[in-house]
Amino acid sequence: MDHEVKKSEAEWREELGPERYAVLRGAATERAWTGELLDEARSGVYTCGACNAELFKSGTKFDSGCGWPSFYESVRPEAVELIEDRTLGTVRTEVRCANCGSHLGHVFDDGFGTPTGDRYCMNSIALNFTPVE
Repeated sequence: MDHEVKKSEAEWREELGPERYAVLRGAATERAWTGELLDEARSGVYTCGACNAELFKSGTKFDSGCGWPSFYESVRPEAVELIEDRTLGTVRTEVRCANCGSHLGHVFDDGFGTPTGDRYCMNSIALNFTPVE
């Protein structure tokens, strides 16, 4: 996919710092139950930690018990790109920011009790949060 935001990996590395770079550009995963946004309960908007593109609204966040912030849908289908991920010996669906291509997490079809049945399991470190007053 051709992304609107284009930077060299050196630019990303410098801008993001080592921890954010590892997740957003290297598809690493932060440890469960450690993310700053896991228990965030205020109203607001979640944006990409690399380019600030709007990704999720707080009204779609739910407690899935998985240890990472979970949402049942993105702000718009075209806000994220979904990519088949065959790492770790299983087939999953990776979620990336459609604006810059950064790794956010994975989406699973086990969001039971949600309007969509989906669980976007996102790394806190891959997101920014802006509360609305």
